[in-house]
Amino acid sequence: MNVTSAWADALLSLWLTQLVPELAAATAPASASSWTQVWAGMIPTRPQAATSPMGPPPTLAQDFARAASATGLSPQLLEAVARQESGFNPEAQSPAGAVGVMQLMPSTARELGVNAANAAQNISGGAHYLAELLVQFKSLPLALAAYNAGPGAVERYGGVPPYAQTQHYVQDILASLSTESGAVTRA
Repeated sequence: MNVTSAWADALLSLWLTQLVPELAAATAPASASSWTQVWAGMIPTRPQAATSPMGPPPTLAQDFARAASATGLSPQLLEAVARQESGFNPEAQSPAGAVGVMQLMPSTARELGVNAANAAQNISGGAHYLAELLVQFKSLPLALAAYNAGPGAVERYGGVPPYAQTQHYVQDILASLSTESGAVTRA
């Protein structure tokens, strides 16, 4: 499989997973890259909450506002991360074991003192974790890369790791923030 074909397969799987989850398992290519398999693994086992492509469902909007207020991060940033991580799905679970709206690993949730299965606590924990990463790396792209691939990977590579999934993750979030007027890192 050439790079272009693998990239196309990954985009198709991402599109199917996010927009038509019930078709993703049936249509994911057998030769898909590991990146595609990660996204395909995020297909929720229960119906996903109705979401707008631009914002969270009303049931979560206040949780993002509270988390933004508590951390000084913008709600737009937190929503962009949640959109990328889970499509605002509180039931999302990754093959690596990350759970909830902000896709917290159980160990990270424990360190933050939150219940990752509780949507409000998951959002709060993800916001606090991202705020810690921003302090540590002093750069939004590096903090996003660390949120996705882990701080160790960012330190090991001295920047955004050369993982296609992480590079796309950072680019997609930054692009979504640049298209939203007034979307800044800090509230």
